[in-house]
Amino acid sequence: MLRRDFIKIIGISAGAMSLGCKSGDMFAAKSRPNILWLIAEDLSPDLGCYGNRLVKTPNLDKLASEGTMFTNVFATASVCSPSRSAFLTGMYQTSIDSHHHRTSNPRPLAKGNRLISEHFRENGYFVFNGEADNLSAPGKMDVNFLYDESSIEGTDWRQRKNGQPFFGMIQFKETHRDFVRDTKNPIDPAAVELPPYYADHQLVRRDWANYLEDIQILDGKVGGILRRLEADGADNTIIVFLGDHGRPMIRDKQFLYDGGIHIPLIIKWPGGIPAGKTEDSLISTIDIGPSCMRLAGIDIPGHIHGRPFVDNNTAEREFIFAARDRCGEAADRIRCVRSKKYKYIRNFHPNIPYTQFSAYKEIQYPVLHLMRQLYCENKLNDVQKRFMAAVRPYQELYDIEKDPFEINDLSQKAEFQGILNDFSGQLDQWIKDTNDAGEIPEDYQAEVQWYINNQKWYSETLKERGITNDTPAAHVEYWTTLLGG
Repeated sequence: MLRRDFIKIIGISAGAMSLGCKSGDMFAAKSRPNILWLIAEDLSPDLGCYGNRLVKTPNLDKLASEGTMFTNVFATASVCSPSRSAFLTGMYQTSIDSHHHRTSNPRPLAKGNRLISEHFRENGYFVFNGEADNLSAPGKMDVNFLYDESSIEGTDWRQRKNGQPFFGMIQFKETHRDFVRDTKNPIDPAAVELPPYYADHQLVRRDWANYLEDIQILDGKVGGILRRLEADGADNTIIVFLGDHGRPMIRDKQFLYDGGIHIPLIIKWPGGIPAGKTEDSLISTIDIGPSCMRLAGIDIPGHIHGRPFVDNNTAEREFIFAARDRCGEAADRIRCVRSKKYKYIRNFHPNIPYTQFSAYKEIQYPVLHLMRQLYCENKLNDVQKRFMAAVRPYQELYDIEKDPFEINDLSQKAEFQGILNDFSGQLDQWIKDTNDAGEIPEDYQAEVQWYINNQKWYSETLKERGITNDTPAAHVEYWTTLLGG
């Protein structure tokens, strides 16, 4: 779908753009669209509408059939707090000192940077953030900066004044570990299609099936929210469904392979956005907020990094950029630049193993322990061994079109040196242009404090689980018993 086709039928908001109207100049409250973001945690495009043949997602499939499904959307980080810090402001997290997960001593944003929601509130919108399971409770924010909490006025669109448009977010906990099983529609682990970088083992299959079942639980809850919205007659509502970053699996979450940053995005607006369309333009999650502002006729500050992809005058992205920094006690710095065809990854600390100690992963990821055990037993193939190695390359390059699982590193091949140098240069320029704060060493005490806190958490968890021998085999035994193999 061409972007000009998108804009062509937007109607009122497109008119506001073409006429150059200022915020609030053109619309009465009743004519301005409501904006509703449905935000899922830790979700890759593993939905039925995206081609997964096992998972049952009738509500999200219906939403996609009634709106536009975007297939090349990428988070700027592969873990929640920096990713949310970015798409909730329209700014790269590395430019607003929000790149570590999490910030030990968060500060207010630098002058001029604000939550996207604050722009809506200033333009007469009721702003809310609710929890899907309980719309009287605040939903997850999890940003690495201080903000005016009073700028979020409620938790439910029903709390707004009569006739007042709303900008709201509803947060879904599903697909974040621990997974919730779908007992009504169980998924056979034997039928799961595993990425080739995982060992084909019963425990891996069970864990992956549980993730897919949790997606089905998520779909049911999304359906409940959509039915509630329909019952309330909010016809003029732009519905945006997205994941905050990729799936919570090893090599995916907290890393910059597509499993960690590629997310689903579905947008529905009857009469304003094409129904049943698929769009493959490269989009960053920081583009979503400015795009919604443009559709609502709200001015977009010039310094915002995000691009309104719904605007015919906005050039399509040739590249997206993403970053990973410290996650808990696991210090790291990784950057990537991706086009539709190639991805370049730079590991600034190649001597740190991918699987350095991270209490969160040690506690939550059964497959991590299994892969360690199989690695020690020399039962992994060369592709599976790579992520378990003690070191990693400084640079990686992949042909995404031919190698979607990113397992054939082209960085050392002579015929790809021109592409490697081009993408490396693109990353260098982005680091410079966006003032990447990853260039500045973090206060070492922050890392030390996270290490102390998480070591305590890890030790307490081992006691709770009755694991007295901290070995991969002991953890695998625990998880096999818990999950049923």
